[in-house]
Amino acid sequence: MPSYTVTVATGSQWFAGTDDYIYLSLVGSTGCSEKHLLDKPFYNDFERGAVDSYDVTVDEELGDIQLVKIEKRKYWLHDDWYLKYITLKTPYGDYIEFPCYRWITGEGEIVLRDGRAKLPRDDQIHILKQHRRKELETRQKQYRWMEWNPGFPLSIDAKSHKDLPRDIQFDSEKGVDFVLNYSKAMENLFINRFMHMFQSSWSDFADFEKIFVKISNTISERVMNHWQEDLMFGYQFLNGCNPVLIQRCTKLPEKLPVTTEMVECSLERQLTLEQEVEQGNIFIVDFKLLDGIDANKTDPCTLQFLAAPICLLYKNLANKIVPIAIQLLVAHVRFTIAINTKAREQLICEYGLFDKANATGGGGHVQMVQRAMEDLTYASLCFPEAIKARGMESTENIPYYFYRDDGLLVWEAIKTFVADVVGVYYESDQVVVEDQELQDFVKDVYVYGMRGKKASGFPKSIKTREKLSEYLTVVIFTASAQHAAVNFGQYDWCSWIPNAPPTMRAPPPTAKGVATIEQIVDTLPDRGRSCWHLGAVWALSQFQENELFLGMYPEEHFIEKPVKEAMAQFRKNLDTIVSVIAERNKNKKLPYYYLSPDRIPNSVAI
Repeated sequence: MPSYTVTVATGSQWFAGTDDYIYLSLVGSTGCSEKHLLDKPFYNDFERGAVDSYDVTVDEELGDIQLVKIEKRKYWLHDDWYLKYITLKTPYGDYIEFPCYRWITGEGEIVLRDGRAKLPRDDQIHILKQHRRKELETRQKQYRWMEWNPGFPLSIDAKSHKDLPRDIQFDSEKGVDFVLNYSKAMENLFINRFMHMFQSSWSDFADFEKIFVKISNTISERVMNHWQEDLMFGYQFLNGCNPVLIQRCTKLPEKLPVTTEMVECSLERQLTLEQEVEQGNIFIVDFKLLDGIDANKTDPCTLQFLAAPICLLYKNLANKIVPIAIQLLVAHVRFTIAINTKAREQLICEYGLFDKANATGGGGHVQMVQRAMEDLTYASLCFPEAIKARGMESTENIPYYFYRDDGLLVWEAIKTFVADVVGVYYESDQVVVEDQELQDFVKDVYVYGMRGKKASGFPKSIKTREKLSEYLTVVIFTASAQHAAVNFGQYDWCSWIPNAPPTMRAPPPTAKGVATIEQIVDTLPDRGRSCWHLGAVWALSQFQENELFLGMYPEEHFIEKPVKEAMAQFRKNLDTIVSVIAERNKNKKLPYYYLSPDRIPNSVAI
């Protein structure tokens, strides 16, 4: 009778092992085996991190093995199991890999096919077509759309992290518990004695040093010492944690009534302001997104305010960006699958942590996302296009924009990698067009994710390999590099609270040159909100335990040699970028490393 050697690998994460009964069936082109209990006498099978082997003898020839069925039945209590993969050695000495990399929960059955990626058109055998259809139907039931707030892009239908499908939950919810992380952060920063001191003002700027922790963090300490300087102010718009708003000013906006006379002391080329604009030396940052946003009203004892400022910046003769004019209009009262769910559950929900310290809490942040959705376009997520649209592409004219330089390197590395993989499976544009599963996915994102807004520019279908590569690059870049660029610098640039206050307790001045130091200090957040803010930027700036960085793919879903070669080349290209960035950062007082691939997580996880 034919005999197969079955190797079963259990995950190494916490609670990945199981004591439940595990049965295996083999489905071949000429028949299906009986169920076999995978059990070795006097041995604890399927322990966390274990790789166990079993001999399975069948009654008759099965032909080519198409599928492996795994069934889990309760032993004592329900015991979830994380199956990494199954390897099959046939009676003829061939090895077949069946990747799984998912949780098997409760009592049930999962069916695995081998790790060769197949397009719908490649499945000609009835049993494989049936398996593919059932998998799609199961996933459609598990991953449903839901509207969390009107005007928001639709999100997954889950009210809390525990409602998510087990496969996309975090291994340990503790790592993403915002309340716990904030509290731990404040304890580690030795500022928990201040966390409940709401309505308690600071005495002066130096008083903020009581909650500022001096660690081996050259950027945050340099910010503390130089935050009032024009060079530091301008540099942040290029390489701080919000480097996506600055753009070349091609025409002075009517709502900014600034004249040459008002700024001539800052202009170094003996030109008028209009001439400086024509020569490309003027840049603008417009926080129009904040205009009219309601401020945080969750604490009736503290009124909170914000403005929708417009900042005009100037490239001086040293090619450095410095501010020359800031306008606050009038005063305004107002103030990113598992982590977003957790954020909706704890962070940006009603009475959530965001309400404690941010002026956009209490609903203003919802208004802000609704408004931002109106301007979110596909082109804005294509990094090179977004840079050009803001007039920031010239390395000669704007030489210190490291966010642009590093981002373009990472974008091209991702796009090259994606194009290589797409080329393995899609031999022509026609194959792309005929892939109905792919087209359904793209349409789903457009109709539900982007609410069918034509103005968003998101495609309803994809007709070429080139466009497919671009689309996938957008997804990967946005969830990895772009997120890293605007997330992990928060502690560096925002821990010195006078440099980046999360809220204002008084409206901004309406006249130039009348504000005093005392008035500015009274406008800054109180001790309690300052501590919650510091805990937030600390917690949000930390990497997860066992973080996987860009190019790291420990789960081997693909077994084909060309794809593995593409992955290896991708990692090699990323290593080169790491070296380039490290060399540039040598001896820099303000190194820029947020887009170094060894600091870019594979996906958004915090």
